[in-house]
Parts: sequence; structure tokens; C-alpha cells
Amino acid sequence: MAMATKICARIPASLLARSLSSASSLTEKHPEAPSPANPVIDLSDTQRLFASIPTASLLHSLANLSAMAAGTLVDVGVAVLRAALASEGKLLRAAAIGAARATVHRHFCAGEGFEDAGHAVTGMWEEQGLRSILDYGMEDAEDGAACDRNLAGFLRTIEMASSLPPSSASVCVKITAICPISLLERVSDLLRWEQQDPTLQLPWKTNSIPVLCDSSPLYLTRSAPDPLTEMEEYDLRLALQRLSKICERCTEANIPLLIDAEYTSVQPAIDYFTYAAAVRFNHGDHPIVFGTIQAYLRDSRERMVNAVRAAEREGVSLGVKLVRGAYMTRETKLASSMGAPSPVHPSIQETHNCFNSCASFMLEKVRRRSGAVVLATHNVRSGQIAAKKAMELGIGRDDHKLQFAQLMGMADGLTHGLRNAGFQVSKYVPFGPVEQVMPYLLRRAEENRGLLCTSTVDRQLIRKEIFRRLATAVIVGSFIYAGSKAKNKSKASNETCVESEPEAGDNQSTPYSRLSSQNLNSSSVISG
Repeated sequence: MAMATKICARIPASLLARSLSSASSLTEKHPEAPSPANPVIDLSDTQRLFASIPTASLLHSLANLSAMAAGTLVDVGVAVLRAALASEGKLLRAAAIGAARATVHRHFCAGEGFEDAGHAVTGMWEEQGLRSILDYGMEDAEDGAACDRNLAGFLRTIEMASSLPPSSASVCVKITAICPISLLERVSDLLRWEQQDPTLQLPWKTNSIPVLCDSSPLYLTRSAPDPLTEMEEYDLRLALQRLSKICERCTEANIPLLIDAEYTSVQPAIDYFTYAAAVRFNHGDHPIVFGTIQAYLRDSRERMVNAVRAAEREGVSLGVKLVRGAYMTRETKLASSMGAPSPVHPSIQETHNCFNSCASFMLEKVRRRSGAVVLATHNVRSGQIAAKKAMELGIGRDDHKLQFAQLMGMADGLTHGLRNAGFQVSKYVPFGPVEQVMPYLLRRAEENRGLLCTSTVDRQLIRKEIFRRLATAVIVGSFIYAGSKAKNKSKASNETCVESEPEAGDNQSTPYSRLSSQNLNSSSVISG
């Protein structure tokens, strides 16, 4: 270690940076081809995992992940940012936004504008072979005017995605951004009561795919709700029209649309919107509309199976995005306040088991060409199980009806491991002005607090690769330094020989000619 330190001290900073860059570029130019016979996700070879990622980006990721692994620091940071954003003091607010822009926004988002997001998506596609799920950061809408503004943002996102390389991007939409929360709660109440009383007539209901099941939590609707008023029905039609317009644009551009899940108080209405759109637009071999199933809910598998089978009877190819879920604390507190059991699985292992079971079911549907699935997971074990299952079923790893996905800035090792194994992989890519995206980022920080604290694997892999590149730079630098020193010594010796006449039989030029022919430069040392 002492010798390495001395060598590092002799290498100029610029040379060290070039050596690190060279070590990475060699792997980029000559990547090892994945073996079709080996479906195992290999995370041991960090050189191959992170071949397309610059050292500066790795260092930045490691710093952010290490900071966010400190739960207390995350809590304090969230509190400070919330207070600053709510403050009327311009300096405090500007300081908070600047800090957020340099840290969490830079780590988890693809920029502030559509052009920034387009460059980020293109870069990930061309340099890393990764797709993107574009999410124009917007929070819940409170009225029709906010819904229309959000609709314009979604349509512009689709327009931007259609200008990017084909198949490089899909688009994510939040129903809570195009339909007021209060109306979604009313619709959900009526759907829950219909589940308890099938004789209930809902004149506005248009589709036949079930959104609830026998095991669904119904405690949120304890008495028969009033029917929708004429104005509420009108607003519901407007919201469905907004979603239809989004689906039409996605269909025209052949861009998949992934609809986010939310908390259980509004999820029945969100599923109603999703399945109504799926019935109308998912009639080709590759579905346009994807709904989201949250595996941490006890009724998730039954609801998913019922919906998929009903869609098959309707001749609809259902797309499913499978996630674990992010509202555990909220759901548990709400159920407890109403004296009801939590709708969430009681243990993380049961959630893992549910996710893996749902994934297996959907992979069977992919094999039979009656469904498509996006497996959104940061869990390495779940990724390995699903990849192995896909290979056993004979699902081609270039099959676009099977995709894996991770959040931007999270689980990069798993992302690149799946990509190196040949699977289609996407990054969930939020973007938008810092002030607009901050509510999303704060919510993510609170919901994913446990996930951020357990990013140990990410940090270990990145740290291992940084040390490997540093060691490579030290070795390369020592060879360059030794070669340069030898050249200078030989040159000095040769100049001395020119000044004094050599005796007969001496061959002073031989050592110098041999040294020159070795061509000791950075490229030859590394490639050798």
C-alpha cells in the first residue's frame, strides 16, 4: 500500500484521470458477449457492469447513496426542504432549491426540461442500451384547470418521446393528475359498495373487467354512498376523455403507456380508468396500456389474476407493471385508525413471495402471447428468479413483452446485470423543474426511506469498481513512469556518447534502439 501511494503521488492528476478513462473505454469498445447458455445475472464483474459509466458519475452516485443511507440525515433533509419550500423567504427558498438541484434532483431526475430529458434518454439508449420510462413530474390535481394543465404536460411528453430513437422510451401517467382526488375517492367508494352489493346500478360504468375481488379491503366504505351527481358524472367523463386523448397519442406513436398505482382509497377508481382504456386500446399483439399491481397488498394477486383472465375473455391483451408498493406506512396507519386489519402483507418476505408469484403468473401469459409485463424491482433475488423462469419458458430475452425496470439512480448493478444478460431493461426517469418535481422527490424520499437505507449492494458494487479503476490507474501510471524514466536515462547516455568518440567495437546505439522500438505509451501498456 505504501508503494502504491508513492506511485500515485508521482502521477499527475491529469494522467490519472486519463488512465481511469482509458481503462473504462477499453471495456466499452470490447464488451464481453453474454452467453445464451447462462441466464444467471452476474454482479461479480463490476468492470463489465459499469463499463459505460464514467468514473465521475460513479463517484457522484456513491456519495449520494451513502448520504441517503443515513436515515436521520434523510429525515432532517426532508424536513428542512419542506420548511424552505413553504417559506416566503426568497433567499431560503432559493438555497433549498439549489441544494436539491445539486443532490437529489440530479441523482433521481433526468433534468428540468423536455430537452434535458430527451438528451438523457438518448444517452442511456445509445451508450448503455437502456430504455426509459418518462415521468413528467406532477402531483395530484385539485380541480379541472389543474387537470387540463397536467394533460398538456403529458401530451408534450409523448410528443418528445416520439422524436427519440424507436423503442427507447415509454411514458408514465398518474390518474390523480388528470382527475381530481375527491372524484376518484367518490368513484372508489361506489365500486367498493358494488363489490359488497352486486345489485347496485352504476350507470356511468362502461367496462367489464373487475377491479376488486373477494379479498379486497372494503373497510373504507362502511355505508352505501350517494350516487354521483350530474356534475360529478360530467367531470368523470372529462377525466376519461383526458386519458383517452393520452392513449390515442401513444397508440399513434406506438409508445407504451404505464399507469401508476396509488393508495387504496383511490386505487379502485384508478383501476377502472386503466381497464376501460385497456379494453379500448389493447387489441394488438403488444398492449399500449399497462396497469400497476402493488405486490405488498394482500389482495394483489387475486385482483391481477381476475383482471387478466377477464381481459382474455374480452380478447384484450393486458399489460401489467408489477411493483412491490410504497405506501406501507400510510396504509397501515389508515387501517388502524378505522379499526381494520392492514391491507398490506405482515412481513417483507410475504411481499417478496407475492411479487415472485405474480411475476411467474405473468411470465406464463407472456409465453402464451396473451399478456405483457414490466417487472419493476430493485431486489436482486426477484430479478434472478424471474430471469431464470423466463429462460425455462423459452421467452426470448429480446422479447419486448417482458421488461425489467428500476428507478433512475437506484439498483444500477441489477440494471446492468440484467442488460448484460440480454434482457430488455428500463430506467424510471422523472423530469421537470425542481420546484415542480420537489413534492415527488420528497414523497419518494419518505416512501422509500427503507429502500434507501438498504442500498448496501449498490454502494458495495460501485465502491468495488472505483477501487478497481484506481488500481488500474496506479499500475498503468507506474509503467508509464518507469518507461519515461528509462527513456530519459537512455537519451542522456546517448548524448554523452556523441560527445566522446566511441572505441572500436563498441555498439552504444543498440540499447537506445531497442528501447525506442518498445513504444512505451499509455495505450500500449493498457492494451498489452
